[in-house]
Amino acid sequence: MLKPASFAFRNDDTSILTLDSIGWQKVSSPEYSFSGDSRPDCGHVIFQYTLSGQGFIELEQQPPVPLPQGTGFLVKVPSKHRYYYEACGEPWEIIWLNLRGAEASRIWDLVAEQEGQVIRRDPQSPLVLQFWKLMHAITDEKVTDKYALSALVYEWMLTLVRTSREQCKEVSANSSSLIRKAKQFMRERYAEPLTLDMLSAHCGVNKHHLCRLFQKSEQTSPLAYLRDRRMEAALALLRTTDTPIQEIGRQCGFDSPSYFGKIFREYMSMTPKEYRMKILEFPYSAIYYE
Repeated sequence: MLKPASFAFRNDDTSILTLDSIGWQKVSSPEYSFSGDSRPDCGHVIFQYTLSGQGFIELEQQPPVPLPQGTGFLVKVPSKHRYYYEACGEPWEIIWLNLRGAEASRIWDLVAEQEGQVIRRDPQSPLVLQFWKLMHAITDEKVTDKYALSALVYEWMLTLVRTSREQCKEVSANSSSLIRKAKQFMRERYAEPLTLDMLSAHCGVNKHHLCRLFQKSEQTSPLAYLRDRRMEAALALLRTTDTPIQEIGRQCGFDSPSYFGKIFREYMSMTPKEYRMKILEFPYSAIYYE
């Protein structure tokens, strides 16, 4: 059974994503205070999350931001920040990860740009559950190999990126259901001459509302999503059948051979005929644009 503990790992390998330290602790002393411009672990990134109680963080000399249960933060060292505990009765129960590596820094910037440095996750969220998986591997399975730890940490970071993008979609359950309905309709009927009016009628909403929801949820337009599905089908047919190129374009919903060729060049920087001939360079049975 897991219990509060912390672990540090030391190696000089800068070629991989490295776990520097990981921990679970309860803070009860007001002496708990860390400033990002006076720490020795430069080049590191830190994730810290509140399980119970509350702490605070100051970012770029802004007013303190409370960190109650379900709240975490992402900071880089060095940077202008300070996180600390103020004695207020209940201890501040936290978990944290301290990582090294260029990829960690890149992902921190990506997530901070999407969500800000203070993030919110449910205690049963994939991100927190992935942390406990990592903690369990260290405490119970005694995993200490730097490559094995790097793989586990990278899995955690991919969960961070994925859930961050999901957080930023901010669409309701009804809207999510509508988006799924629209996507399924386009996947099943991409060969037909679909229009926005047909799609919105199928979904039972105004086409402008559908476009706004789709853009917010998928970061693309419905017609761009449809074009991706058509290209996927065309690429698969070019590689796996001897069907004439013009017929493939027609079967995949493109209005004319010239339009098919134009769109194909935008995606692949070559003609459909050239793609079909370049089996060695492109040996794939399918290419996906999700």
